[in-house]
Amino acid sequence: MIDRLKDRERQIVDLLANDPNASVQAMSSAIGVSLVTVRSDLESLADKGYLIRTHGGALPAFHPAIVERQKSRQEEKQRIAHAAAALVGDGDTIMIESGTTTALVARYLLGKQGVKVVTDSTLILPYVRSNPALSVDFVGGSFRADAESMVGPVAVRELSQFHVKIAFVGSDGFGTQTGLTTHHVEAAEVVRTMTDHSDRTVLLVDSSKWNNRGFFRIQDLSRIDTVISDTGLPPEARVEMESLNIEVITV
Repeated sequence: MIDRLKDRERQIVDLLANDPNASVQAMSSAIGVSLVTVRSDLESLADKGYLIRTHGGALPAFHPAIVERQKSRQEEKQRIAHAAAALVGDGDTIMIESGTTTALVARYLLGKQGVKVVTDSTLILPYVRSNPALSVDFVGGSFRADAESMVGPVAVRELSQFHVKIAFVGSDGFGTQTGLTTHHVEAAEVVRTMTDHSDRTVLLVDSSKWNNRGFFRIQDLSRIDTVISDTGLPPEARVEMESLNIEVITV
């Protein structure tokens, strides 16, 4: 979501993520604009759902971890998500797993007709609100604020009621030896369920995660059909994945 903000709005969100108690005066001094401008921006950000206004200031509407991840490798994430959305045709059924890269897929579905989306991600809400052509089912479960996702047995059970053409998933690390890994145990079962209930599983992951190992193993990399990453992916990574009959797309 942060990719849609103007530079000054992004600065305000960053300031509040680092210090939720920052005053309007402090933000005015840090950014170099008037108090009136800061207050106007705060109102605008609150209307857009990025902040919650308080007396004399505001609070971020998202967990600081989400804000931090959204700032990381923004250009690569945009390219990866755009390439992923290009795989979706009119009338397709898809799943989108929670994550700052996967959520962007919904942004690039604008213009496609009759696409049905199943997701555990609350980050995609701003994109689906502005795209009435999408049909979206959000699964229930336990809300995890630092991932903006629904997890747990309820989420897994509801996901298992669907079957889709493509599942778009992410991971905190991937490699031919380590497989897909995550820092959050709850996310593993969600990814496995999406893989089991889709004709094609597409991993969206930036190159910095190659051979990184998260806390918990999700599944073998061979369970993935397609990997979309950025051009920083090492040549040996492509060779290793293609030896497993995985399609590799770099953008």
